[in-house]
Amino acid sequence: MALIWNRTVDWDADDWRQVAACRNTEPDLFFPVGATGMAVSQIDAAKRVCTQCSAIEPCLEFALATNQESGVWGGTSEEERRKLRKAWLAARRRAQAPRS
Repeated sequence: MALIWNRTVDWDADDWRQVAACRNTEPDLFFPVGATGMAVSQIDAAKRVCTQCSAIEPCLEFALATNQESGVWGGTSEEERRKLRKAWLAARRRAQAPRS
């Protein structure tokens, strides 16, 4: 399935990627193969980079909004984002629901 990013909402209006701590880090660190064994150490190392990042919140928001299924984004693993995305989508639906 191809990911299509609809730019009608300007998620990178402040260009958070320009200040992201991962910008100068090997990208492979953030995309471990699997979630067990050595991948756990890699995920933890990527999350440590995220904890030092001033763009952690917009990064996570971007990942949730664009349904990034792979890698570490905004200090979260793939499984953590799946759980967050359900709550995030529910909150967005509630916010968009017509009020009586």
